[in-house]
Amino acid sequence: MDLGISGKTAVVTGGAGGMGRHITKLLLEEGVQVVMVDKDAGDLEEAVAWLPGDLPTPLTVPCDLSTDEAAQDLATTVADLAGEVDILVSGAGITGATGPFHEISDDDWIEAINTNLLSAVRVTRAFLPSLRHGGWGRIVYINSEDAVQPYDDELPYCASKAGLLSFARGLARSYADEGLLINTVSPAFVATPMTDAMMEKRADENGTSFDEAIESFLAEERPYMELGRRGEPEEVAAVVVFLCSALASFVNGANYRVDAGSVAGL
Repeated sequence: MDLGISGKTAVVTGGAGGMGRHITKLLLEEGVQVVMVDKDAGDLEEAVAWLPGDLPTPLTVPCDLSTDEAAQDLATTVADLAGEVDILVSGAGITGATGPFHEISDDDWIEAINTNLLSAVRVTRAFLPSLRHGGWGRIVYINSEDAVQPYDDELPYCASKAGLLSFARGLARSYADEGLLINTVSPAFVATPMTDAMMEKRADENGTSFDEAIESFLAEERPYMELGRRGEPEEVAAVVVFLCSALASFVNGANYRVDAGSVAGL
């Protein structure tokens, strides 16, 4: 299926992660020039090596989006390397501190909000002039089911993702008449390095295997995921790339849940 985005340029933040590299792969298959962005240059090199050899090689820019200056420098670098940007996929994020509310400090809250919400604000601000330039643009934020279905042991993460959802929906009203469409995708418990680390910690704490940790987590913590398994990153990437496409020309301010029917929301 032709998604109508061949020749476009996309920036994917969190690009070296499990979902980021799959999103990059699908965009490359559609003829999009991709700039992968992540904090660690080595992780970016590994992600590029993971991509099939018959695809064009994406550009890579290491960047820590913890400051506005870094985001602005990123936009300048990307302009020099790739020109105007048509698509922004904002996927940088962390789980952050977990546990009972009374054990979580201000610094823990600030870390989650700074990474999961403010990095998206910064990178959007930095690339907005380019995205508005051509009368056609897409922004997709990688969110989480936790934005509308909070869990009491992940409150900083949940709150930061709820903030991201509100930000995206509000922003979607601002530039639609210019052709810039803004949406979010909210996965639930996808097989990524972030959830791998969560399950490795759970396995150590419970004295079980990795697979047993996943099984018990699904049964005890995510019983509403009706398919009874972790999602695969390519299942999320397919929805993201659709929202980046010309086919999504009447979708704006939406939150697409890719969560196995995890419907026990607010």
